[in-house]
Amino acid sequence: HGCGKSSLLALLTGDLHPDKGDLALDKGRGLAHMAQEIDALDRNAVDYVLDGDIELRRIQQNIFDAEASGTHEKLADLHEQLLRADGYTARSRAEQLLNGLGFHHDVLKKNVRDFSGGWRMRLNLAKTLMCPSDILLLDEPTNHLDLDAIVWLESFLKRYPGTLLVISHDRDFLDAITDHILHIEHQTLFQYRGNYSAFERTRAERLQQQQAAYDKQQKLRAHMEKFVERFRAKATKAKQAQSRLKALARLEDISAAHVDSPFSFVFPQANKMSSPLLVLDKAELGYGGKPLLTLNLNIQPGSRIGLLGANGAGKSTLIRALAGELPLISGQVHQGEHLSIGYFAQHQLESLDFNASPLLHLQRLSP
Repeated sequence: HGCGKSSLLALLTGDLHPDKGDLALDKGRGLAHMAQEIDALDRNAVDYVLDGDIELRRIQQNIFDAEASGTHEKLADLHEQLLRADGYTARSRAEQLLNGLGFHHDVLKKNVRDFSGGWRMRLNLAKTLMCPSDILLLDEPTNHLDLDAIVWLESFLKRYPGTLLVISHDRDFLDAITDHILHIEHQTLFQYRGNYSAFERTRAERLQQQQAAYDKQQKLRAHMEKFVERFRAKATKAKQAQSRLKALARLEDISAAHVDSPFSFVFPQANKMSSPLLVLDKAELGYGGKPLLTLNLNIQPGSRIGLLGANGAGKSTLIRALAGELPLISGQVHQGEHLSIGYFAQHQLESLDFNASPLLHLQRLSP
């Protein structure tokens, strides 16, 4: 974080200019990148996405103007341009993009302003993917996506014929779609062939070799310094001592290999454990007396459970019920005698005290 990934993308889009040196960029059909803000709040979702194809919108406007002014001799040429720009399939392609990113058909006519922040980011992503381009820049595109949408985006990007430059902290996503990794370290850009897993292997080997070279050089340096110390004052060996000193000065500085974050972390062990930890028996969960889920669930110590389901299926509802934040409509919940629950909510920010420092926040939780 903070090493300059987004700055590099901003340099390519022209939002930043190099402090020195030159930037030469052949954009070909153009460069597509995702806006962080939304400008047209009163467009419906499909039209907003179609606006991403600027050339298509220009041709459509020219057709509209020609029809309005009655200059029909231009129209045949304009419709030919529309055909070349895949204009006749554009609306269905925009709908397919939105569908892939998780928008249901019945919300496509809604205005942009009616969508929440996370869904607006998806609209911006769809608008970017709608733009014909030879270079596609994406800054953490999976941040607001659920699993289905990420899987769809992976398959879309695999088919993208241009050059893709993506910033991501999702290793599985990077493994699926990249064949080169650019790693920024100590203000230098290192390029690796292969996907993320290959990068990890190659980098580990490079660090190992660097450390071995460093250790070897340290031994050599110590040996030469010892020689100089012993024979500097001895007339017969003074010349050799001088040449060793010069050789020492010429030694290229190899720095010790270090991994950026060598911290270790351990989850504190509970003193006593109950089995089962938590049981839901014929539990009905929901809001305002309306059941959204009905289920039995038995959670044993050591289990690791992934929860999948479409948006609105009730995943967060179930988690809130397990954490004791949402009472059951009916049925029973049995908690183990020694049960202790850690709960990280979807909207965790709402439970933070913004006036407390990070350290104070932790001290309150664990005095």
